[in-house]
Amino acid sequence: MDLLDFARGPGWAFALAVLALGTLWRLIGVLRRPARPDLSAPREGAPSKTRAAFEAIASGLWPRSAFGPSARIRSFNAYAFHVGLVLIVFGYAPHIAFVQRLVGVGWPALPDVVMVLASAVTMLTLLIALWLRVADPVLRQISRPDDLISWAVTFLPIFTGMAVMAGPSDAVLLRDHVIYRAPLAVHLLSLELLMIWFPFGKLMHAVLFAFSRGATGIRFRHRGVRI
Repeated sequence: MDLLDFARGPGWAFALAVLALGTLWRLIGVLRRPARPDLSAPREGAPSKTRAAFEAIASGLWPRSAFGPSARIRSFNAYAFHVGLVLIVFGYAPHIAFVQRLVGVGWPALPDVVMVLASAVTMLTLLIALWLRVADPVLRQISRPDDLISWAVTFLPIFTGMAVMAGPSDAVLLRDHVIYRAPLAVHLLSLELLMIWFPFGKLMHAVLFAFSRGATGIRFRHRGVRI
């Protein structure tokens, strides 16, 4: 068993188990926390809890104008990153073939030129996000090792993925063997590192943000605060 065999076999199984169990563990921990009862009467015109939660989630999708242009730049950069990441994960032909081998479901791939552009944009947005964090004195002051680790484990799979984009994706899929086994193994291992870190770092915000924003919206709208 070489490094690629390990990454495709035991490494992938371990990372997937940590991702699933760790995410479930975090969710159970959040949902089991006792809710503090709000004994005050709701303000006149206060919406239902469900509506208040959804309004809070929707209102947080773009910063308010009072936060200034820097907040809008960070938000635009974040959206560009997430769009690029979705295109990379779900649009690249070898990725689709990988999913199809695992679960038997596939879909049409996007052209390779779109994948190259999406990868370049995604890497650029990550570099911009890092620069915005280290250049801003407030963000730099409140940053913790988790922030940099989460950035690094997100950047590595994209960087190593571009390194193994050797030739057209159609030609890659037609091969009956992997030509560059070591680079592909490093790419898979970097992805597995991301999967292992995901439940325990700030990347978990991808799951928890809806709970936190919803809870904030319910409490604030109950008291008549518009968000």
